[in-house]
Amino acid sequence: MTVSKDENSVDSKSPLTALAPVQAVLFDVDGTLCDSDPLHYHAFREMLQEIGFNGGVPIDEEFFIKNVAGKHNDDIARAIFPDDFERGLKFCDEKEAMFRRLVTEQLKPVSGLYKVKKWIEDNGLKRAAVTNAPRPNAELMISMLGLSDFFEAIIIGDECEHAKPHPDPYLRALELLKVSKDHTFIFEDSVSGIKAGVAAGMPVVGISTRNPEHLLMQAKPALLIKDYDDSKLWAALDELDKNRGTANNA
Repeated sequence: MTVSKDENSVDSKSPLTALAPVQAVLFDVDGTLCDSDPLHYHAFREMLQEIGFNGGVPIDEEFFIKNVAGKHNDDIARAIFPDDFERGLKFCDEKEAMFRRLVTEQLKPVSGLYKVKKWIEDNGLKRAAVTNAPRPNAELMISMLGLSDFFEAIIIGDECEHAKPHPDPYLRALELLKVSKDHTFIFEDSVSGIKAGVAAGMPVVGISTRNPEHLLMQAKPALLIKDYDDSKLWAALDELDKNRGTANNA
């Protein structure tokens, strides 16, 4: 029998408690560090309409979430141009150029990002960005957010054997940081990203920046929050602080 309780609640024992002492925190980039999905959506919507995709009818957010959000460009190209993969790849490259222009004008951090950044720095934790975004996109977004010196590594899905939802990018991050999956957790905002983290054996804190909560929960995050100001997150981090103190005094 399954005990019913609020899917998003933190009980007396946080889902992150077993990680103490924490060694590292891993972050996705798009939608996790910054609310970039509206910029991707705008670029895809405009460019697809220009080429007469779907009979010239603009794509909607449901189409975007199903076929684009959190996915690697190879998969997006196949979904949108199933009969012409090379055309799909070229389209995605052109779309990324448009996205980068939008980033320089409109990029905003997810609420509370710099608060959790300070917590990580105060605790001396290692950190890496792990993303399916092309490297020029990832480095631009991280730079625009003032986080270039914060991250010790940026792992790109394209540069691994497999991109998310495969666990390879997150396993690569563990290798580069020289930390254990048993003492590391992840922030992610997409179904594919959460699946990648779970498959890599780490608890994932899902962020419902844009993707529907019921879809994110299907990927089995350890905790689901609205943003980095969410009280559920800070209750979990406070538990980690207490356990770190206990470990240090043992």
